Amino acid sequence: MNRFTIPRDIYFGENALEILQDIKGKRALLVIGGGSVKENGNLDTIKQHLSKADIETKVIEGITEEPSTDLVNNHLEEVKNYEPDWIIGIGGGSPMDAAKAFWIFYEHPELSFQDAMEPFNLPALRGKAKFIGIPTTSGTASEISNLSVITESETGVKYPLADFDLTPDLAVIDPVMVESMPKHVTAYSGMDAVTHSIEAYVAKPRTTFTDALSIEALETLDQHLLASYNDNQDSREKVHYAQAMAGMAFANAVLGNVHSLAHKSGPTFGVPHGCANAIYLPYVIQFNRSVVEDRYAALARRIGLSGQTDEELVDGLIEWVRNLNKEMDVPNTLKDFGVEEELFKEHVDQMAANAVEDPCTGTNPRETSVEQMKQLFIAAYYGKDVDF
Repeated sequence: MNRFTIPRDIYFGENALEILQDIKGKRALLVIGGGSVKENGNLDTIKQHLSKADIETKVIEGITEEPSTDLVNNHLEEVKNYEPDWIIGIGGGSPMDAAKAFWIFYEHPELSFQDAMEPFNLPALRGKAKFIGIPTTSGTASEISNLSVITESETGVKYPLADFDLTPDLAVIDPVMVESMPKHVTAYSGMDAVTHSIEAYVAKPRTTFTDALSIEALETLDQHLLASYNDNQDSREKVHYAQAMAGMAFANAVLGNVHSLAHKSGPTFGVPHGCANAIYLPYVIQFNRSVVEDRYAALARRIGLSGQTDEELVDGLIEWVRNLNKEMDVPNTLKDFGVEEELFKEHVDQMAANAVEDPCTGTNPRETSVEQMKQLFIAAYYGKDVDF
């Protein structure tokens, strides 16, 4: 038996934010990142809509980096004292992940992070509050997904908190929220969406439903990501929807080694998540092709890449990813990102061991040993082909 879970309602398109006028409740906690959502007036618009629903609001702001256990703990008392019946994550992955973590421990203050880190084993939510996701970037799909990625403060290791109950109740995908997205955010979040599409399509728990969303999302990204990067607003809107489709796919099919590598190296080297995914993706495709070459080839055919054989098509897919990176000024190796070689060598063994334990490794289509994970890191650092 398979399961497919997405938010109860997804509102998208121009003026989708107006749905906030119709929700029922008393208090909403708004969790945001930096100042852009305030400066462009979108936060005030959200507050005004909620005011029309007679809902008072409180803002937790400054979630500008990937959230840690310390950050979550530092805000928990504030969340508990406010007693919201809605928690609303507004932003990219970091504010949304933090908001979901607040939600978990507001509902269950007795729960430890260690218990919460056990995949798909959270106690039931919604005893105190429901959750709304409003994305301001086009890639993480946190407004759709059942994940919250939190960094353990003592070790610096990222852990995905994963459970179907973490799926938001309501997703509001309004293109106005991404009109002023900076180029580098467009690039990194866009490559995150590309990675979600490709990894979900080859992941072990994939289904007919996730396949359809993955392949359609990738085609839309192929047609519109570069134009979105170059500030075409019509394409930016289409990418905003495509990333949500990719999110529906990976939230149910899960992911693979690209995310395992990114989760365990991003905090260590200061590589933004989407950028890390963009770097690792070609190397993981090379690694996995021996077991899912036909599926990678199907993706390549769908986006119109040339090739007479599956092998040629997959080669084309790898080059397509690398060319996207180049077009959007995204590095193709960790070395090009600026990671110092000695620092890389110092951490690679522990990162490899941690990455094998990441939940995404379990759904990667090819089984992966610690040594193989280490070799993937090395290939991505130096730009070597993966032939193992």
